[in-house]
Amino acid sequence: MRILVTGGAGMLGRKLAERLARDGELGGERISRLVLADLATPGAPEGAGPEVAAVACDLAAPGVAEKLLADRPEVVFHLAAVVSGEAETDFEKGYRVNLDGTRLLLDAIRADPGYRPRLVFASSIAVFGAPFPDVIGDDFHTAPLTSYGTQKAIGELLVSDYSRRGFLDGVAIRLPTICVRPGGPNRAASGFFSSIIREPLSGQVALLPVADDVRHTHASPRAAVGFFLRAATVEEGALRERRCLTMPGVSATVGEQLEALRRVAGDGAVSLVRREPDELVARIVAGWPQRVDAGRARELGFRAETSFEEIVRVHVEDELGGRIP
Repeated sequence: MRILVTGGAGMLGRKLAERLARDGELGGERISRLVLADLATPGAPEGAGPEVAAVACDLAAPGVAEKLLADRPEVVFHLAAVVSGEAETDFEKGYRVNLDGTRLLLDAIRADPGYRPRLVFASSIAVFGAPFPDVIGDDFHTAPLTSYGTQKAIGELLVSDYSRRGFLDGVAIRLPTICVRPGGPNRAASGFFSSIIREPLSGQVALLPVADDVRHTHASPRAAVGFFLRAATVEEGALRERRCLTMPGVSATVGEQLEALRRVAGDGAVSLVRREPDELVARIVAGWPQRVDAGRARELGFRAETSFEEIVRVHVEDELGGRIP
């Protein structure tokens, strides 16, 4: 099996590549070649079993998608994207990367007669828009309130239509906020959900731009990798015409996040969180759903954590060697 991962230098792209290389197979089929593509050259997973090629390229540039698909990978994980905050502040860049890059990738697949890969598209619950009921499901209307959400919603429609027309076999997975993200802060509006846990666990100050009663749905990077793997192997017949799935996660307020941090790392860690309101971040986050009904995804075998404390402990295990510094 040949696999392509766009956005392979990003956090989720790296973790997905590491898991694929470690497993050496997907859906019971051996992986022979793994191509990782991004603007910056992705790092190859250590001890990779399959042949790994790391490619620096701009997916939104003409002809690039065709080159990436030249060996006709059976599975394409499309993770390449500009994050929410950056897509909101840089309108043209957001549409170029998140929409044009996606369209060029899908059209390159369509242009190759007889080639029909499973394509997994990383979407987001930002495709939904307020006003929300207490809980939303897959069938809630997509009325995004941000440019990022709009770009992801268009991508979902393209994946569904190209699948309907038989050009590809697509699945769009609507990710909750992935938390706790390792590494440094990025320009995602949701980044603070991770930083108020990650930085205090390392003895550093973290800024909190929203109120403690802000509620959101989260899943760990470990769970997100599991989402991608399951999306690549779920039976096409089980999907039918409904190609977009809302992923499961843990609904928690910021205050509940901090209490989970307290249970894992104590009062000293929580004291490192400093409140500094940010109106733009608060506005963007207010346009996201608080709770999701992921019943359909669960029926299809998608799994996430069951408490925010579990999410914190996953971060400690996966990124801190199981110990708090």
